[in-house]
Amino acid sequence: MSSMDKMWISFGSMGCMFLAMLFMFFVKTKFKNAFLKFIFGLIAYILLFIGFITMIYIIFNPTKA
Repeated sequence: MSSMDKMWISFGSMGCMFLAMLFMFFVKTKFKNAFLKFIFGLIAYILLFIGFITMIYIIFNPTKA
């Protein structure tokens, strides 16, 4: 895998973490419905987990020089 591929994966990882942050903000402040809170909270945690796993992959698999 090239360095550019890893760069795009890391951008996707940061995007997942940003979306998770936005979803959690809306869950905590805007939603009153418990079902919507659960669904959006679950999506936020899944995005956070995906972002974390992909970032760990990028950090611990350096590119070959």
